[in-house]
Amino acid sequence: MSETSRAHKEKAPKKFGVAVVICSTSRYYASEAGKHVTDESGDLIVNLLETSGHSVVSRDLIPDDKTFIEASVKRALQSKKVDAIITSGGTGITPSDVTIETVEPLLEKKLPGFGEIFRAISYEEIGSAAVMTRALAGVVQGKAVFCIPGSPNAVRLCLEKLILPEIGHVILHARER
Repeated sequence: MSETSRAHKEKAPKKFGVAVVICSTSRYYASEAGKHVTDESGDLIVNLLETSGHSVVSRDLIPDDKTFIEASVKRALQSKKVDAIITSGGTGITPSDVTIETVEPLLEKKLPGFGEIFRAISYEEIGSAAVMTRALAGVVQGKAVFCIPGSPNAVRLCLEKLILPEIGHVILHARER
């Protein structure tokens, strides 16, 4: 790590409020029907954030639907308690996967390296299927936004290797004026 990066990370805030948005149409409708729904990826995100000292300000389970995603992200952006937003799911290549397409236009700045590096480290674990992996990060209104796949393995990899090590650094620069 460069001295500049090290210095920035040292100045960055250490504890954050995070909004978690799980995009899963099947789990959303099962939950709405009153069925018990497990959310392994959502639970993992919450656990990794809280274990790292961050607070989960909100946790939404929504369908992979443009209207729901946009409303959930905008609601989180309006909260003074939210420093970062993590969406999980809806990043695949099927026509119903619309998380990336919905969140990307909301970003003021994109961080293309996030998706690039995530695919590179995914390739080491899952091989050529990593070409179908989509992930997005950026900043808006001084907040960090991360859109990650919904599989537990992808969640763990993204949080442990990219988000948790860099979230403070991203927020530090997103808040600069």
